[in-house]
Amino acid sequence: MRSQRTIKSPVQFEGIGLHTGVHSKVILNPASRDSGVTFIRTDKRMTAKAHVGSVVDTAFATTIGHNGAKIRTIEHLMAALAGLGIDNVTVEVEGPEIPILDGSSTELISLILRAGIAKQAKRRPYLRILRPFIFEDGHSKIGAFPHRGYRITYSIHFHHHGIGEQRLSVDINEENFARELAPARTFGFLKDIEYLRTNGLAKGGSFDNAIVLGENGILNSTGLRFKDEFVRHKVLDSIGDFSLVGFPICGHIIASKSGHATNIKFLKKLLSFPDAWDIILEQEYIPADSYLQINT
Repeated sequence: MRSQRTIKSPVQFEGIGLHTGVHSKVILNPASRDSGVTFIRTDKRMTAKAHVGSVVDTAFATTIGHNGAKIRTIEHLMAALAGLGIDNVTVEVEGPEIPILDGSSTELISLILRAGIAKQAKRRPYLRILRPFIFEDGHSKIGAFPHRGYRITYSIHFHHHGIGEQRLSVDINEENFARELAPARTFGFLKDIEYLRTNGLAKGGSFDNAIVLGENGILNSTGLRFKDEFVRHKVLDSIGDFSLVGFPICGHIIASKSGHATNIKFLKKLLSFPDAWDIILEQEYIPADSYLQINT
């Protein structure tokens, strides 16, 4: 049995947005049990639940919105919350986008752990996969399968010698997320930057918050944090996207060449087939609370 969790005290951070290039401020506040993750854009009086139904755009990031107001690039923050098992929190955002920080979830994890994680006196429901469920979207494919716990297997293939084919299969728990996935940074190709900026994207991108690949390889002087950092970041993104189903997942997700758009389409399709999943209050795999030093 796993209790619901929130944070013990507010968490604040600020910085530039990857796509808008605009400086934003964020405050995470503790929230009551069963409230989930709620985003509030304080400069637009917008409120939206962190749920697949709130997603309004998936072009190079996951964006939620309501009544015309938007909050861009929520996936790294959602991955940090899901990776640390934070169920209930209110996210106040002053600005149009979650700050990119260093392009990973490492700083977010440090801030959250510094604030502390608190158990709440109610069990956390899980969405359990009951049968194989396959979704295809062009060249992308995602399958969900019954599994004891939560596991993601991810494959990518880029026609660039700096990436090529990479595959990673990992159990999603607090320790694995913090050590193996959170440090992996977002990445992009130098040849695409002009196109992205012409279309209002990547205005805040730099060598400080993204891995940039040129024709001859990686342009960042710092190099890679992992040999397969690219696929690790894709898993990080998918954890954030899949958390928008509204519950921790009990199942094995296998994805190939998937991105934000396919991830969200997959969730919507999965939810439309209620025979493929159910909601349970017990999970066979229980993450190690000792790693996070959680206190009741």
